[in-house]
Amino acid sequence: MGLEKKQPGVVSAGHDQLTTQERRRKAWGMNRAAGVTSRNRIGILQQRPSRLKPGHPFARVNRLDRWLVHAMLKVVGHPPVRISLWDGVVINDDVRQPVASLQFHDRMALLKTMLDPELHFGDMFCSGRLDFSGELVEFLQTIFRQMENAEKGGPFRRLIIWLGHRRIANSLSRARDNIQHHYDLGNDFYSLWLDEEAMQYTCAYYPRQALSLEQAQQAKLHHICRKLQLKPGDTVVEAGCGWGGLARFMARHYGVKVTAYNISKEQVRYAREQARREGLEEQVEYVLDDYRNISGQYDAFVSVGMLEHVGARDYRQLGEVIRRCLKAEGVGLIHTIGRNTPRPMNAWIERRIFPGAYPPTLREMMDIFEPNNFSLQDVENLRQHYALTLRDWLQRYDRHEEQVEAMMDKEFVKAWRLYLAGSLAAFTSGELQLFQVVFTFAGNNSLPRSRAHLYEDSDPEWPRKA
Repeated sequence: MGLEKKQPGVVSAGHDQLTTQERRRKAWGMNRAAGVTSRNRIGILQQRPSRLKPGHPFARVNRLDRWLVHAMLKVVGHPPVRISLWDGVVINDDVRQPVASLQFHDRMALLKTMLDPELHFGDMFCSGRLDFSGELVEFLQTIFRQMENAEKGGPFRRLIIWLGHRRIANSLSRARDNIQHHYDLGNDFYSLWLDEEAMQYTCAYYPRQALSLEQAQQAKLHHICRKLQLKPGDTVVEAGCGWGGLARFMARHYGVKVTAYNISKEQVRYAREQARREGLEEQVEYVLDDYRNISGQYDAFVSVGMLEHVGARDYRQLGEVIRRCLKAEGVGLIHTIGRNTPRPMNAWIERRIFPGAYPPTLREMMDIFEPNNFSLQDVENLRQHYALTLRDWLQRYDRHEEQVEAMMDKEFVKAWRLYLAGSLAAFTSGELQLFQVVFTFAGNNSLPRSRAHLYEDSDPEWPRKA
């Protein structure tokens, strides 16, 4: 398996007018909801100010500048980080064993970061207005832990945070824009660092830590299929199918028929081509449409990595869709990034990488289940598995840095490294969780009474092959 070989610079299936690079840049540049133009994707910074020469009146670091640094450090809990300004002098040189060093190159970069570190640190980092040295993942883990213990701040601070976290809604049209922005960057971009077997852009499952990424993703697919109790002849509907790997896996290994919905044209095109190549066209149908338009009835409902894009205000509607399409003895599974307490997605990730994303708490997810009398059968937190997944993704991404830069530009390379490293730090520190929730209708008694079926070695390919 793996991606098809394509002629460089040309994209098929309705994109013939654009070269691959032009289409990627268009997708990367699109974030109208955040008010950022395509030319100015990372930098809400209209122009990068040149570094001022020594002696220039605005190049002098004053007392207010130094006070702002100390105020910012207080907000984030005084992490062991050394900070210097555009004069090169370290402000807090009393820090012992720093995990990183930062240097701001202009006053506005400092002000933006001080007002909202979560949103503007990434902008300054990617644009080069802030230099970073150190181990990025360790630095971000430290920041997450320090901020968790820091004071919440006063009304002005809360106002600034609110401004940085204004929601990007997920109407039908906006959902398509949001998905295009993130997923239509090009299959060949994602193929550089995702697994080669099924192109899974979701948490893998590591029953043993030493597994390869490919083995762990295959183990994840088996884990999901076993939770759904799939058997030959079952019908399955999948909401948000990515590149279609789970649908093809279910059809090939468990003998089911799958209808998979997705609103990413790039992913659906690739998924259909793979299904034809593998001879699974009769068992798998990929539908280019929104989950809200799912029709028919099925033995199983599955959604892996889509709920983050739905938005809490639409959970009741999602629950109604599931109730409508799930048979009386059907089983559902939702796999999603989440949180322990309600809080928006990191402001920079939502506005620059993942527009419209929101990681729910388990309590918020109950808006899907309670109004429809669904019973939760199993809840598992795979947080540490996602940290291992991101470790593998980041290592592969770094190995292909030059290819990514050739596809996009240096700012893109830095932005996605920050995104992957930040996500790894968030799962390692417990800032983010990964929930797998299995549910069914309240009166369904045709379910196993234990979890033994998840771990019995009934399939010779798992876990021994993994």
